[in-house]
Amino acid sequence: MATSRPQPAIEVSGLTKSFGEHAVLRGIDVNVPAGTVFSLLGPNGAGKTTVVRILTTLSSPDGGEVRVGGRDPVREADAVRALIGVTGQFAAVDEVLTGAENLQLVARLLHLGRKETRRRTTHLLEQFGLAEAARKRAGSYSGGMRRRLDIAMSLMGEPRIVFLDEPTTGLDPRSRRDLWSAIRGLVADGVTIFLTTQYLEEADQLADRIAVLDGGRIVAEGTAGELKRLVPGGHISLGFTDEHGLAAAARAVPMAAADPDQLVLQVPSDGSVGDLRKLLEHFDDHDITIDQLAIHTPDLDDVFFALTGSSAKGAQL
Repeated sequence: MATSRPQPAIEVSGLTKSFGEHAVLRGIDVNVPAGTVFSLLGPNGAGKTTVVRILTTLSSPDGGEVRVGGRDPVREADAVRALIGVTGQFAAVDEVLTGAENLQLVARLLHLGRKETRRRTTHLLEQFGLAEAARKRAGSYSGGMRRRLDIAMSLMGEPRIVFLDEPTTGLDPRSRRDLWSAIRGLVADGVTIFLTTQYLEEADQLADRIAVLDGGRIVAEGTAGELKRLVPGGHISLGFTDEHGLAAAARAVPMAAADPDQLVLQVPSDGSVGDLRKLLEHFDDHDITIDQLAIHTPDLDDVFFALTGSSAKGAQL
């Protein structure tokens, strides 16, 4: 007997949206399995925030089919809002209230009873490492603590689908990694995460699948590994102690690119063990001594620049 596949947490087909004569989304297809992290990358103005606004009932599409938790965000907006949690780019905490009071305020808006409010508040403060600071004013929190509190507030309704719009913008590396750990914990509990981020490393670390949005269209989608394989440019970088050694190596591998100033030779390669072994054996046959060796394979930076064009600057999406 065949078993039915579980319903995706988010389904988008042919999504379009224009503002005046400017087409922001030109037919977007997205499928996010429940209990996974899906990351949407793209340069500024690509349409990432517009997608999030449509999925979270804050904006209406011009065309296409959209389902969040099996519900239509336009026709069943209240039902969708009951299923989701949303954290925007800037923390929405009340800095006058304590951490616990911020969570309790959300509980009152959700019409939770006292016992349930107490249970969820205690659980979330512990889950996000805020228990010791629960009675301190949120205005005294560090940026990372405020961000964790902000996400905790979005989880007060125990949503199964959470939208995180650039959640770690402005955080220092330690705070960013602390938040990554909290996000991994949510996924381990079965929560689905829809993530937009300006940090390529963040998508690489967290996402089960990544879609690259550019010019209103998804130009590539897959796992981080699959996307990296789309881009050429992998190489083995070999360092030498003198020009003689570099010249001999360049003659032995004509397709390599030599840098006389740095005494480095770059040999095109996929970085595999087999490829590396062949290269080293080849140099051994020619009695060439290598001083340093490094392997470079394409990363998400390479993918981003290759797929979205030269207008993108740095790692910001």
